[in-house]
Amino acid sequence: MTDYAKLIDAETWAFIERTNSYYPPDTIDYTIARQREIYDRMCREFFAGYPQAVTAETTAIATPANNIPIRIYRNATPDRAAMVLYIHGGGFILGGLDSHDDVCAELCGRTGYEVVSVDYRLAPEHLHPAAFDDVMTAFEWAAGSSDRPVVLCGDSAGGTLCAAVAHATRGHAKKPVGQVLIYPGLGGDRSRGSYVTHAEAPMLTVRDLEFYKHIRTGGVDQTGDITLSPLADADFANLPPTVLMTAECDPLSSDGEAYRDRMVAAGGRATWFEEAGLVHGYLRARHSVGRARASFTRIVDAVATLGKGGWTW
Repeated sequence: MTDYAKLIDAETWAFIERTNSYYPPDTIDYTIARQREIYDRMCREFFAGYPQAVTAETTAIATPANNIPIRIYRNATPDRAAMVLYIHGGGFILGGLDSHDDVCAELCGRTGYEVVSVDYRLAPEHLHPAAFDDVMTAFEWAAGSSDRPVVLCGDSAGGTLCAAVAHATRGHAKKPVGQVLIYPGLGGDRSRGSYVTHAEAPMLTVRDLEFYKHIRTGGVDQTGDITLSPLADADFANLPPTVLMTAECDPLSSDGEAYRDRMVAAGGRATWFEEAGLVHGYLRARHSVGRARASFTRIVDAVATLGKGGWTW
């Protein structure tokens, strides 16, 4: 058994307990509607506001099939070197423009880049590949609406979707200039590594992962689908420079290591940070936990560096 009393510090335990007070560990046993109510309330409780220089506009990308709501964050003193497409987490069933509102605003405030947050369709009402299709459409819109390069950034399910887009756009005239993946699920081997060591981690368990995978696909086995599990790709060449941030106490951590290794073996540029003692969802701890604050600064710096075509790792 993993000794979380030793791995996790007091600040992080306080964050875990606060999160559990709003979002109990057994939330996946509730109805989807109730899960969303609980999650949305938790997000409101952790909302940290906007930096003073940042404003946001909510609009939508019109497509023949559906409109995709987006929120565009702008800085009063903009850096026009790049723009960021941010894809939120939430297990493919939770979240939207409000759940990661302050994260996107802070990313805009600290990089100066315009940030576009995407409200993709959620399961189970919209099974895979609906979310992927929406994020692909949003990327094509972002790439086509500006001459600035696009950096992909997303957490958890959003990181999964970013990676899927990066793999799918390699042949495009304008592909992402980089990607920053924050504790993503990439479809790694569940019989080894963190999937075993941290199967019962605080904030996210292997049981949770099975639930989200089942509900995303409607229970259909889609093994080998790269848009579902980017690690299923046989070809890791020509992917954009990638920075992976994972939490040590998270069953998904090994996915970051595996993805980094596959990219580097294929001649690409990738680096992986495993954040010691942190747990899945630690973005919401960036103002209360020192380790999470330091990690968020690494995320901001990675986005800023990739946006300018740099590589410092």
